Amino acid sequence: MSEQDGDPEIDLDEVAAAPIRAAGGRDDGKRPPIPPTLPILPLKNTVVFPSMPVPLAIGRPNSLKLIDEVMVRHRVVGLVAQKDPAVEDPKDQDLYRVGTAAVISRLLKFPDGTIRVLVNGLERIRMTRTVQTDPYLVADVEVLPEVAEPSVELEALTKNLLAQIQKMLALMPIASDELGVALLNAPDPARLADMAAALLVREAARKQELLETPSVKERLRKLTAHISREIEVLEVGSKIQKEVQDELEKGQREYVLRQQLKAIQKELGADDETDAELKRLQEEIEKAGMPAPVREVADRELKRLRTIPPGAAEQVVIRTYLDWLIALPWSKQSEDKIDLSEARRILDEDHYDLEKVKDRILEFLAVRKLKGNEVGARAPILCFVGPPGTGKTSLGRSIARAMGRTFHRLSLGGVRDEAEIRGHRRTYVGALPGRIIEGLRKCGTRNPVLMLDEVDKLGADFRGDPSAALLEVLDPEQNRNFLDHYLDVPFDLSAVMFITTANILDTVPSPLRDRMEVLSLPGYTDEEKLAIARTYLVPRQAAENGLKADEIAFEDAALARIISGYTREAGLRNLEREIATVCRKVARKRVEGERPRMPIREEDLAGYLGPVRVSREALEKAGPPGVAIGLAWTPFGGEILFVEATRMPGGKSLILTGQLGDVMRESAQAALSYVRSRAEELGIDGSFFARSDLHLHVPAGAIPKDGPSAGVTMATAIASLLTGRPCRPETAMTGEITLRGKVLPVGGIKEKVLAARRAGITRLILPAENEKDLQEIPKPALANLDFIFADTVDDVLRAALQPPAEKAARPASREGRPAARRQRQRLSL
Repeated sequence: MSEQDGDPEIDLDEVAAAPIRAAGGRDDGKRPPIPPTLPILPLKNTVVFPSMPVPLAIGRPNSLKLIDEVMVRHRVVGLVAQKDPAVEDPKDQDLYRVGTAAVISRLLKFPDGTIRVLVNGLERIRMTRTVQTDPYLVADVEVLPEVAEPSVELEALTKNLLAQIQKMLALMPIASDELGVALLNAPDPARLADMAAALLVREAARKQELLETPSVKERLRKLTAHISREIEVLEVGSKIQKEVQDELEKGQREYVLRQQLKAIQKELGADDETDAELKRLQEEIEKAGMPAPVREVADRELKRLRTIPPGAAEQVVIRTYLDWLIALPWSKQSEDKIDLSEARRILDEDHYDLEKVKDRILEFLAVRKLKGNEVGARAPILCFVGPPGTGKTSLGRSIARAMGRTFHRLSLGGVRDEAEIRGHRRTYVGALPGRIIEGLRKCGTRNPVLMLDEVDKLGADFRGDPSAALLEVLDPEQNRNFLDHYLDVPFDLSAVMFITTANILDTVPSPLRDRMEVLSLPGYTDEEKLAIARTYLVPRQAAENGLKADEIAFEDAALARIISGYTREAGLRNLEREIATVCRKVARKRVEGERPRMPIREEDLAGYLGPVRVSREALEKAGPPGVAIGLAWTPFGGEILFVEATRMPGGKSLILTGQLGDVMRESAQAALSYVRSRAEELGIDGSFFARSDLHLHVPAGAIPKDGPSAGVTMATAIASLLTGRPCRPETAMTGEITLRGKVLPVGGIKEKVLAARRAGITRLILPAENEKDLQEIPKPALANLDFIFADTVDDVLRAALQPPAEKAARPASREGRPAARRQRQRLSL
């Protein structure tokens, strides 16, 4: 706490009670004598005048000691203002030379150690010599006498100041009556000047200047000038306040007059601007081609709009609603291109392969041609399912271009609010239609191609389930009368061709999946990627990076190396990124004046893309007993996975690690049970499990894994460990097993075969019932692959494990191996 951080709060009762009460609170008219040497109390932002009571807060330790010692003596102290209020420990040079001698009339101590005192000013004093500095300042002082000679000029200055004070108080709404009474009843000009300086001057420096002026006339002149400036400021502020108030009153008056004018215009029928706007809306409603029920609603809302005042909030709501009704393509429809050969050319130009999808679009166009493009013909609702980067979204654009329709894409990933599909009801502030109606407005036709992207990533929360709202949108029997909550009138969506995309179907609700025609877009083979890169990706990236066709070229070996050594994916996105990287580096070299060697060869790739980033780990890790290679399906294509088994002393424990799901854990239990039941035939000690613990681990433990297709791989790994027979090199497998030793079919065969081929696997063991699935795989992708189709686990073990007497051999050469050899083995162990 420091002394008087702000201006003092003047007690007007004390002011009115002048002459000052004597020390100790006695009002006996006696003034204590002023000693020639006084303790000096520094003040912050505070100037005390003679005959003025001022409360002070004391907190500095040296000041507290000063007050304690003064109170037991004469109670008189010198009050001097600091030049700089920021100084916490002021010295002699930090204080003004002129101050006020004051008597402490009241004292009050507080629990925090500070005290409050009420001092009464006595006389002006000047410090002549510093006597003591520690623990507090003590100085010799001399009293500055008042210079006040009675004269006509002094009387005129006094009256003029009183008049100015009255004028100033009249302009101050917060000034109290007691303040005016105290000033106007001052006993003499000197006291009037001191009281006015203390009560009406705000700045401490200005107060100090008045305190240092002993001449009463000079003080009155300075005060008159200061109060005149304050009066000018108050008058300007009052003028500004009056103008603001007048402006507010003017606005209110204008509002009333406008309302009256509207009433008069309504009586006279003279609101031409409003009538013109309503007439325009009426014409646009007639041109919109709305169905009869919708036209009835639009006319009713327009009639309501005529009766609502222009400034009403409801007018904006109705106007926005009518704008939406008018803007929708109720009858506007683009004409489909029925030229099948041209449509086929466009589809082939934009996408490689994807024959199933292209055939489905051509079939739809053929049906439209036979039916004569009749109104109300249903459009197909297709669902493209496949890994990222397989061209699902771009295929939708190509379909729209081939059919001559407009295209609009709606991203549904992360959408959790049902109102995003159906819209908000108009009772909500800021309500708007859903994304379906908004997309149709942007397209401008009632039969566009609408792509609902990432439909498998819809969410649901307390605001509803968007997938449930899509049931009406994607049902041909219901979407003829789709009801958006905002429009609240039916809109026919049967002419819209809906295309949805998803990476997986597991998260799509069954009722929604049932309404769509699912077309699978599996991952591409290396040969397909090579053809796509040569035909589509390289020319596109060359153009995007400012290169002409003759300025960049790739050898097929270089593209094949990028596919196998720098990417491992089912789609094409990473492949296109790597090609774009090479194109950018070539463009930079050309700008810098270099002439890079063309075409780009396989050995040049290290300089553009760095070292090979994808290694063939399968052949390296499949060597020791207890390790088998399985095949897995993921939303991003197929992958190979390793199953590792080991044993340790213990008893009857099976440890499973690798973040396995419940189904996969049950497959491991079934695999162990089967191997234990066949221990004698496999040459395994039947009591091995009683003395050992088995640990089964699937690496990449950070990735969750689940599904039954790893059953044969787990059984093979356990059998390999316990028999000491390694798995055959370059061999992978997939299939579900039963306790009876049957091998059941699994899904994702194409993705798994392509993943095995990318990893360098040459022998694949598949369930016998999956042999038919190989027909969906392009024949070039089956080259140099051996397929063994197994009905039982015995077939798998015989094909996967090396014979007991056979040591681990080097992988056989692939040269001369016939394409896609299929072996069906029936061998007992």
